[in-house]
Amino acid sequence: MTGAADFTVLGGSGYIGSRLVAHLRSLGHSVWAPLRADPKVFTRPLGHVIYCVGLTADFRTRPFDTVEAHVSLLADVLHRSRFSSLLYLSSTRVYMGAASTQEDAPLFVQPSDASYLYNLSKLTGESLCHASGRPAVRVARLSNVVGPGMDAESGNMVADLLQQARQGRVVLHSNPNSAKDYIHVSDVLDWLPRIALQGSHSVYNVASGHQTTHAQWLEWLQQRTGCVVDVSSHAPHHSFSPINVSRMQDEFNVVARCPPDIIQGVF
Repeated sequence: MTGAADFTVLGGSGYIGSRLVAHLRSLGHSVWAPLRADPKVFTRPLGHVIYCVGLTADFRTRPFDTVEAHVSLLADVLHRSRFSSLLYLSSTRVYMGAASTQEDAPLFVQPSDASYLYNLSKLTGESLCHASGRPAVRVARLSNVVGPGMDAESGNMVADLLQQARQGRVVLHSNPNSAKDYIHVSDVLDWLPRIALQGSHSVYNVASGHQTTHAQWLEWLQQRTGCVVDVSSHAPHHSFSPINVSRMQDEFNVVARCPPDIIQGVF
């Protein structure tokens, strides 16, 4: 990575944003993490912006806040702010229903399904980034981020399972064979600044490239806590395609933590 730089982290109070602020400062970068309504976002130079503002678990009950976070504020920043680069944090959830998880693949949406509001708002934010005409504007599609200090109230499934396991009993409400891609927060913190400062593409998948089943999480949690595990009857099976990570690997020569290392990094 290049030398010290000036960063602005929007959404710096969230799980990823707060840790990114601390990580960037530990590398010697100057970091500003303004509050959401700080008007100086539109008057002072921002340097390299990493846009971490977003909603996750409650997007279905807060549709207008979701659009405000993923689209409206972003539009104002792209239109009015002065910055050297901007990295918008999107999600690999946008690949729901897609035939490929390569960054340039066509994507599928279903506006009548409320579950797609998150995807649509993230994709609208991505489209704004591409159409803004501003140089050095990029998108990072994050997989399911896990790590120490996860908040079970955020809707993170692993955080919820971990909280239950520490209380002695886990109830899983989805099929144990369901599988997703998980990436440890330390890999995310390492990769995002590289993309922001050096990325040669407009979109990157920030993921591990490994599928981890719910059954694996339950096995690891039982080994470490001795918890009892129950699975709800008729628990639905959720199938997600493996995330293509060749672009990150080829350009930055990075390798994400494997699933066994991820679970060790969560405790």
